[in-house]
Amino acid sequence: MNRRLASLGGAAALALGLAVAPAWAAEENDYPTDARVDYVFGCMAANGQTRDTMEKCSCSVDQLAAILPYDKYVQASTILSMRQGIGNRANEFKSTKVFDDKVAELRRAQAEAEIRCYRG
Repeated sequence: MNRRLASLGGAAALALGLAVAPAWAAEENDYPTDARVDYVFGCMAANGQTRDTMEKCSCSVDQLAAILPYDKYVQASTILSMRQGIGNRANEFKSTKVFDDKVAELRRAQAEAEIRCYRG
């Protein structure tokens, strides 16, 4: 099935779109196709535009989805997006322990996915 979030453009729209993700994704611990594609594109931008990199990045998002429920991924991704801003609002996202914990959980899941997909 083709499931897509509405694309409104910009970091705020991404945060809004992710915040209203379909309930089925969280229930099934499944990431929507567009979220997986966005992850692979970002991964490839950071690691190279090769077929081998695409396969490793695809593996990585699949492993991430197996480790971290989609709703937690959305929360951490939104926090990271908000931390890129400037001003008081961004500072709140940078200096709140509960947000640090959510991001750390994402980072641990990404590290585990990297071990599973990049080494071996």
